[in-house]
Amino acid sequence: MGIGEALVGLLCGSAVAVMTIGFIAVVAKQFLYICEPHEILVFSGGQRVENGVEKGYRVIYGGRAWAIPVIERAERMDCRNIAIDIHTTNAYSKGGIPLNVHAVANVKVSKNNDLVGNAIERFLGRDPSEIKRVAKETLEGHLRGVLATLTPEEVNEDRLKFANALKDEAHEDFDKLGLRLDTLKIQAVSDDVNYLNSIGRKQIAHVIRDAEVAEANNLSLAEQSEARARQAGEVANSMAQTKIVEAENQVMQIKAELLAEAQSERERTQAAAAQARAEAELELQDIRKKLEELRLNADVVLPAQAAQQAASFRATGDASYSEQEGRAAAYVLSLMTEAWKKAGSDAKDIFLIQNLETVLNTVVQRVNAIEIDEVNLLDNGDGTALPAHVASYPAMVASILKELEASTGVDVVGILGSASKPDPMIIEAKEVK
Repeated sequence: MGIGEALVGLLCGSAVAVMTIGFIAVVAKQFLYICEPHEILVFSGGQRVENGVEKGYRVIYGGRAWAIPVIERAERMDCRNIAIDIHTTNAYSKGGIPLNVHAVANVKVSKNNDLVGNAIERFLGRDPSEIKRVAKETLEGHLRGVLATLTPEEVNEDRLKFANALKDEAHEDFDKLGLRLDTLKIQAVSDDVNYLNSIGRKQIAHVIRDAEVAEANNLSLAEQSEARARQAGEVANSMAQTKIVEAENQVMQIKAELLAEAQSERERTQAAAAQARAEAELELQDIRKKLEELRLNADVVLPAQAAQQAASFRATGDASYSEQEGRAAAYVLSLMTEAWKKAGSDAKDIFLIQNLETVLNTVVQRVNAIEIDEVNLLDNGDGTALPAHVASYPAMVASILKELEASTGVDVVGILGSASKPDPMIIEAKEVK
């Protein structure tokens, strides 16, 4: 076999394989179905038994499934919500009042195994608008039936109760249709005879009346509460003041106790300090006593003893000196006596000459004792006033000497004038003295 034949065989095999794969893909695309989450797949034509009941279809709720070629046919049913707007007019309520009701409902095909067969039997292959129409008519019919059992007040005041009653009323029919009522909301309730408005006005009047009554009651309660609160506040204030006074009294008592304790402690401290000072003072006095004794001993006793000894020594010396002086005086007196005897009548002059200095000192003291504060001299113009005043001082001395002569009989001037030379006896007496 040549290369060409081998190549042709390979190409033919590849072509067969591609054709086989393509055929499988076409078959898979034709008979393999994917079920979306919001839908169900219904395979019709097969025979199956479920719960003892033979069914000519099977249902897929999501995922994928193969349809048996030629035998089964696959159809889809949308299970998404269908919004239904319901407007019901002149629906008589309990009591014969016609009402207008606007409601909104959401309906979809049920995926319940027990109910989905009903939906398949009634709506498989039909347009979703058909489901919407049937559900709307069903709900409108049941809405009129429910309104007939409720008063306008109940419909208007408790719409949730109305909606729940409508759901309960339509539940059985929706199960038969294989549908599910997801939600039902009453949007508005009105009437053409203004019954609800009258009820509203009446209720408003009642509300206003009740509000006024409640306001009056609340005001009364508020005043009562305010009075009670004020009374409670006054009582609390009084109690607080009482507690404050009690607390202040306790504080004052504690303060007094503390002050008393402090005073007692201060007194004890002062007493202890005084005692300590007294003890220290006693010790100091003792020391002072000893120091005073030492000082007295040093300042008085020892000097006294020394003075006593010095006095003794001085007395001994004075006695010796007096003894010698007495002896010298006695000797002088003896000499003078001998001189007086030898002098005879001149003895008085000799004595005066010996005491001349003393006599002159006495005269000078007498002159100096005369005090003259101020002298006014009157001169006749001849200049004799001042010399006369100056000459009064020698005259004063002469007067004093005359008084001395008159009193003692000693003529100092005469003796001084007559004595030209000193007597040798007098000189000897002076030397001896």
